[in-house]
Order: sequence, then C-alpha cells, then structure tokens
Amino acid sequence: MAFFGLFGKDKKETLDKGLEKSKESVLSKISHAIAGKSTVDDDVLDNLEEALITSDVGVETTLKIIERIQERVKRDKYIGTAEFNALLVDEVADMLSEHDTDIRDFTEPLPAKPYVIMVVGVNGVGKTTTIGKLAYQYKKAGKKVYLGAADTFRAAAVEQLCIWGERVGVPVIKQQQGSDPASVAYDTIASAKANDADVVLIDTAGRLHNKINLMNELTKIKSVMQKVVPDAPHDIMLVLDGSTGQNAFEQAKQFTRATQVTSLAITKLDGTAKGGVVIGISDQFKIPVRYIGLGEKMEDLQAFHKEEFVKSLLGV
Repeated sequence: MAFFGLFGKDKKETLDKGLEKSKESVLSKISHAIAGKSTVDDDVLDNLEEALITSDVGVETTLKIIERIQERVKRDKYIGTAEFNALLVDEVADMLSEHDTDIRDFTEPLPAKPYVIMVVGVNGVGKTTTIGKLAYQYKKAGKKVYLGAADTFRAAAVEQLCIWGERVGVPVIKQQQGSDPASVAYDTIASAKANDADVVLIDTAGRLHNKINLMNELTKIKSVMQKVVPDAPHDIMLVLDGSTGQNAFEQAKQFTRATQVTSLAITKLDGTAKGGVVIGISDQFKIPVRYIGLGEKMEDLQAFHKEEFVKSLLGV
C-alpha cells in the first residue's frame, strides 16, 4: 500500500487533477525533447530548455535548471533518458528548497496569536476567494478566525467577503464603502484580540495604477495594526493568478516593489497549462509559495509542497 505521509492520498489526487492540463503540456514537450535519444546530450538539453520556457517556467529559472542538469550529467557520466523525469524532479525540487523551506499546513501551530495575514493582489486574481478558502481551512483545523474587509474601495469586495464569512461561519469586520482601510484593519485586529482569535485575514485593495498610493496605503495599514499587535502583520501574502502565466511575474514584480511580500498564494492552476509558472515565480522572487489553488471547492486550496508539486507536474 502506498504511503503518503503528511501529504494524504486525497490531497495527491486533488493536486494531480488540478495540474492535469499543465502536466499534459509539459510532458508532451519533454517527451519531444528526449524522443529518439538514449542519453542526455546537448540536443536533449537544448530541447528541454525550449520545453521549459514555453511551459511558463521563465527564462532565468530555465537556464538555472539546465545548468543543474548539465552538472548532474557531468558528475554521473551516463544518464539515460528513461530516468530523465525523475532526475528533473530531483533537481527542480532541490533548487526550490534552497530558499523555500516553509510549508504551512493548516493544522500546524501558528507562531503568534492572533496570527495576522495581510492579503494583497490585483482585482480578479481570486484574492477574496482565497481569503475565504483560507478561513475555511483554518476553521476546519480548529482555529478561531476573523476577517477584515479593508478593501473599502470596491463595494463588491466587502460584499463578497461578507458572503464568504457567512458561508464559512466566521465574523467579518467591515465599515462603509470609502472608509479608511487602516481603520478597518485596526477594528478587526482589536476585535480578534479581544475575542481570543487565532488567525486574522485582512483583505486589501487591489489597485496598482499608482504604486506610490498603494505603498502609502499598505504602510499605513501596517503601522495601525501594530498599535494593537506590535509585530503585525506576521505575513504579507500576495495572491497571483497562475493562469495568466508571465503576467503573474509582472504582478509579482510590481507588488514586491510596493511592499514587503513574505509569501505567495498562486490560484487558478486547474484548467490551465501554465502550471510551470509556480516554479519560476518561487525561484525568481525567493519568496515562499505557501498555497496553491486547484479548483472551485474550498478544499481545493492546498499548502504548497515543492516535491509533490514537481512530481505531479512532471508525471512522476
């Protein structure tokens, strides 16, 4: 019987299903790269480079992977193409592990109470939905959760968060549309602290048209939070839409310039062939990918396990 350890069989099935289109795309390109070859030579590496770049892994990360494969081939002398995918999994997972060792499963003890997560990202990436799914997963794990509707710029954002709050069964702290987002954040953390909450998730506005305004707003929210919880926020999570491929890289660049992002959640990986973007973003920005979205259901938001992700993506 297969042993899945902490990464249960149901999670593995959800991951495999969610990455199905990406896997089909990547595998077909890698199969083409090694077709007719018995060993990993320069032609195979050239073809692999093209396969990875066209799978949205990104140029810089692809070149890093090729370099690692070249070193492995040089060290091991003979590597057959039959074992190539397993070798690729090893090297990609090891590369990601160099800077990303933080797996945050929902059942793990949190490093602070209340543990404050400020969630950022442009409109349309699934930011509010991700907050709702995080709230569900944390509540399911036995934690008391509060939500703060600090995206006061859009009335729809407040309404959407309230719907998620009702659905999950957790309180949502809100004010009128156009209210000061920092004031909402303050009220949320004060209420959470007074009611002995474990986790606070703060939604923020998804505007990038003026980075200076965004930077000032996020800085103000952080400083107001710290009046209640001095080391808040404990995590600034950027939500990215994985189905947009290289556009997700650009959003990550913009937000990491505007604020100190400490973790990533990459959504909408189901139904897209662009799953390779997770590897590139994780590598290039040296920020932990903490969660990935693999479907519509609340359980389809998973903690990111590097090795299991790479295995599913490469069909190993």
